Amino acid sequence: MSNISLIIEERAANIGNFLVGRLLPFRQKRSVGPFVFIDHMGPVKMSERENLDVLPHPHIGLSTLTFLFEGAIMHRDSIGTEMEIKPGAVNWMTAGKGVVHSERTPEYLRDTDKWLHGLQIWVALPKSLEESEPTFTHIEAENIPSWQEGPVSFKLIAGEAFGKKSPVPVHSKLYFIEIKSSSGQKINIGDDLYGESGLYILEGSVDIEGNSYEPKQILIAHNSKLCEFEIGENSTVYIFGGETFPEERFIDWNFVSSSKERLKEAKEDWIEQRFPEVPGETEFVPYPQLKR
Repeated sequence: MSNISLIIEERAANIGNFLVGRLLPFRQKRSVGPFVFIDHMGPVKMSERENLDVLPHPHIGLSTLTFLFEGAIMHRDSIGTEMEIKPGAVNWMTAGKGVVHSERTPEYLRDTDKWLHGLQIWVALPKSLEESEPTFTHIEAENIPSWQEGPVSFKLIAGEAFGKKSPVPVHSKLYFIEIKSSSGQKINIGDDLYGESGLYILEGSVDIEGNSYEPKQILIAHNSKLCEFEIGENSTVYIFGGETFPEERFIDWNFVSSSKERLKEAKEDWIEQRFPEVPGETEFVPYPQLKR
């Protein structure tokens, strides 16, 4: 039996004026550990007339993790945060009971040609923290644990693994790991991971049990954990996952909760504009009409 139980292909999705590749959720796999949503943004070259403008929109019951490979995004939220994120850094926003944020091309880049490429990830919160106060943390690239093993470089972007811990303040047992290699190498992770695991191929290739896998795919391990694979030359992959929650998580638009009633309440609160506002922002993303 193959060690891979499911292959998820990247699918096009629209987030306002920007097309992304949606990886999670998938009809056959709604989550991997606490990870409930992954979008691959770009790579896209934007002209001086094109900018990222994701208008203020709400979240509950989750943490967002933004990780860029190229470009820059200005994050503003209803807690009062204004933070530019650049490649290699982490923006980690915990919505808890409710937060609103916008994501835009920074002012100094708006009239220039620029690239944008990165990952947008949602991590569900433990039930006990779903109604917590919203928080925001920015971790600079140089503070992310990174190490080298021969031609293979590792980064522990979030969570705990390999006896190391990222400074990103996660709320459950999870990991989000970058592995890069300049040459073909066998990677044996063994028992360093826990819970469920997914592997996302950003560039290059991965070989598992004689089968080769290409970019824009997530591989889900049959026995929950990915233990051994061969990474191709000039390849970058991300391994993510962790312990699953005992309760199912439901998603409605930008809301995540263990309670369908809470999702309904959040929807009504957004339609009636009862969420906090982002300072200096007047526009907002309306709740999708088809779902009302």
